[in-house]
Amino acid sequence: MRIIGIDPGLASTGFGIIETVGNKIKYVAHGVIKTSPEKPLGERLFHIYQDLNQVIDMYKPEEGGIEALFFAKNITSALPVAHAKGVVHLVFAQHGIPLGEYTPIVIKRAVVGEGRAEKGQVQEMVKVILNLDKVPRPDHAADALSAAICHVNNRSFANV
Repeated sequence: MRIIGIDPGLASTGFGIIETVGNKIKYVAHGVIKTSPEKPLGERLFHIYQDLNQVIDMYKPEEGGIEALFFAKNITSALPVAHAKGVVHLVFAQHGIPLGEYTPIVIKRAVVGEGRAEKGQVQEMVKVILNLDKVPRPDHAADALSAAICHVNNRSFANV
């Protein structure tokens, strides 16, 4: 089964593609969709929409996992992420791809075994789990891969 993980963001939306073969997880691809802060919001969201459609058309994932919006300190900074996340949900719905949503704690627990793990620990474990030579970069792509790994480990419990 091919799984896509998404780390939503207005400036950078990370994606990571993995496959399950039996009980093994295999790396396929990762990257980011970047938008320019100088462009109007609508253009930036449309750019995410177009590029994510291309990624899905290219890699043909069957299911996906996305990081849930987490309100920490500033709700204003979370709003652009919410806009991008809405676009992601739209694209997945258009393609008929089930999408599981996971909190950062659940993702960290699925990848590291500890819900309060540091970002560097998560990225290092993504490298180990996917048998990569180095930690995937940029961070948003590594986070997307961790969402995909989490989905594999939690898909029977997700609303997919």
